[in-house]
Amino acid sequence: MGAKPSDSMSETFGRPSGTYSIFSLFPALERWAIVASPLRGAFAKLRFRRQIFVVCLAAVLCAVSVVAQVGPSPSVTMAPVPLTTTPRAAQTTVDLNFRVNPGFHINSNAPKSEFLIPTSLRFDLPTDIILGKIGYPAGEDLSFPFSPDEKLSVYSGDFTIGLAVHPLASVVPGKYVMHGVLRYQACDNAACYPPKNLPVSFEVKVVKQPAAHHANPAQSPHVHN
Repeated sequence: MGAKPSDSMSETFGRPSGTYSIFSLFPALERWAIVASPLRGAFAKLRFRRQIFVVCLAAVLCAVSVVAQVGPSPSVTMAPVPLTTTPRAAQTTVDLNFRVNPGFHINSNAPKSEFLIPTSLRFDLPTDIILGKIGYPAGEDLSFPFSPDEKLSVYSGDFTIGLAVHPLASVVPGKYVMHGVLRYQACDNAACYPPKNLPVSFEVKVVKQPAAHHANPAQSPHVHN
């Protein structure tokens, strides 16, 4: 029997010898496969490098986000309020101490423009406990780069708001939690941020009012025989 045609690609692609392949029928495809083989490896390396770049970029963005969160935010904090004891049918003033984060300020309760959001307190009080006058501090008049020709009334750093609490005579003695919200808008030297609501709470202990003292007319020093 005569020798069978040789197949140079039979060993390369694991085809049993002595059989025909598409490469033997189309030699041009065999040449393209030989040329494209290293290209497939190059494309695989390129995809791997692109994946590494995406991972590194995500890590950098995450680090930047963490650093940004470490810095001060445009917010206000409130100091804890000691337990306040007040008798029924009497008015007691409670001081609420707040702090504006460094680098920021908030509008006072009486801003100089109707377009500015004032700082204000709102409370939802228990039954038979009423709220008296709220004493807002006077703002500090300052000008800022975004409006150098206009002075704004603002709070910065620490400030205190006085709150008058008045339990009625009908209140059952005990401890009551006052819940409220401080609404404010913080700004820096370049821009203002969306308004925020800071939850406010403190505890009041209501006690019985002291018994009224009635002088005995017989022992009064103003009575003379």
